[in-house]
Formats: sequence, C-alpha cells, structure tokens
Amino acid sequence: MGSKQPISRATTDSAILTALMATNNKLTAELVMASRFENIEIAERTLLDLCRRAGCNGDEEYWLVSALREALANAVRHGNGQDPNQDVRVFLTIENSTVTIRVEDEGEGFEPADIPDPTSPENLLRPSGRGIFYMRQFMNRVEFGPTPSGGTAVVMVRDLDQTDSDQS
Repeated sequence: MGSKQPISRATTDSAILTALMATNNKLTAELVMASRFENIEIAERTLLDLCRRAGCNGDEEYWLVSALREALANAVRHGNGQDPNQDVRVFLTIENSTVTIRVEDEGEGFEPADIPDPTSPENLLRPSGRGIFYMRQFMNRVEFGPTPSGGTAVVMVRDLDQTDSDQS
C-alpha cells in the first residue's frame, strides 16, 4: 500500500470521516458522528470499504458490520441518550489480519457486569443485553472501559483468519 496517504474524506451534516489511511499493511479510519441512528450506515460503509481493501470475505464482513451496528446503536441509544448534540467516535483498524473496532460515546458509562444475561430463562423476553451478547458472539474479544472524558469505549477485535464454523 505504500506510504501513509489519505484514501478519501467524507463530510455530511451529521458525520465526519476524519481520515481513511493506508500505511503498509494497515488500514485505518476515524469518524466523528452526531448521535443519530441514521449515521450508523456511514460507519458501516466505511468499515465495508476497509474490509474490501483488506480482502475480507463476505462472511467476515457480515460479522464485523453486525458487531459495529450493535456497538453504535448502544452508543447512540444508551450512551448518549439519542442526543444529537453528543458525538460518537469510531476508530477502525485492519492490520495483520486483525480488525479492531473502537466505539466511544459521551455518556455517563455503565457496568457491563450489571447487564442481565439475555440467555437466562428469566431474561428471554427482556430486550436488554442482546447487543452486548451479539457483539461477544461475533468478535474474538470485546472490552468495555471509560474514555478520558467520562464516556464509554467498547473495543472489539476479530481475527480474520478464524473459520466460519466459529459462528455456528
């Protein structure tokens, strides 16, 4: 891929793609988006663009985009309370056959251990906890932590070399 160079830039009224970069075997993108559900598609398209440049297959793209969608929906809904004046930041990296997705909100944070297990019989009909459950199923590693400004960051990692049978 050569030297570090911007691949593209995009700006809309509610989202800014600050950088889409390629350096050697590393592809990265950073987005800052207003907390609006319609902006999720912008991040999805950016991730798909990176995946195609990295040679991901369709199954890999599906799991990655599904995890990203869940993380962004949680950041918009639960983290920022659907306040379009608050931002969601997205950092996407593909390097050495590993995809890392970081999603940050500006909310007050939460304790992941307090989220009910959606597979427990008493929670089967409750809507909460499903997004985190799906992220953990689709990715190899999912971690939650505070951002320096007090919001929540979720970091999700998937090795592109894993087999499709891991998802059944």
